[in-house]
Amino acid sequence: MASYSLKFKKSVAKDLRNIPNKDVKRVLKCIELLRENPRADGCIKLSGQERYRIRKGVYRIVYEIEDSELIILVVKVAHRSIAYSNS
Repeated sequence: MASYSLKFKKSVAKDLRNIPNKDVKRVLKCIELLRENPRADGCIKLSGQERYRIRKGVYRIVYEIEDSELIILVVKVAHRSIAYSNS
């Protein structure tokens, strides 16, 4: 299986600033694992959207998969209480 490349929306940098550093490392490691298998166990397709989410503790990583170009676009990283509002 080919490896996907990662892209991030500009707003993801701001999202990560609001998360403690120890949790940022875990979240980034989880995002890196998506390169090999973007639809891994625990991945859930969001209803009504072409987006997926994966959990990492109390944080949610929302992303889009472009299979034709082998790209994963990380859209949002946020606490579970606010992850799905205006993403």
